[in-house]
Amino acid sequence: MRYLHTMVRVKDIDASLDFYCNKMGMVEVRRKEVEAGRFTLIFLAAPKDKDAATAMNAPELELTYNWDPEDYDTGRNFGHLAYKVDNIYETCQKLMDNGVTINRPPHDGRMAFVKSPDNISIELLQEGEALAPEAPWKDMKNTGTW
Repeated sequence: MRYLHTMVRVKDIDASLDFYCNKMGMVEVRRKEVEAGRFTLIFLAAPKDKDAATAMNAPELELTYNWDPEDYDTGRNFGHLAYKVDNIYETCQKLMDNGVTINRPPHDGRMAFVKSPDNISIELLQEGEALAPEAPWKDMKNTGTW
């Protein structure tokens, strides 16, 4: 058995790709339009997994866009996606600079949470040991839910 991907439904492809690719730094590895089923599948990978994902040998995030509008709940019941990052503070700053709310700031230099445009919680974890707590992160308040 081998883990393949996690699928999340998205309402707006452009907003989702802007978030996951432009802000989170993920890369699109393939796309499939299924006219008979009226949906689009877009597979994304973390940059360090891109080559393996292209060969279908690494975990991916599958964005599913249904062409016919649907309402989805808040995404909270889904749980969350998790990604390791090289520097939690730099990653959170880049996301904030691009208009992303840091719902749970990295107070401890180890973990933060943000949300996608479709309200999917995303956990960011510091690669290796936690960074030393530092301002402004250690003093930032939590916002909303994650």
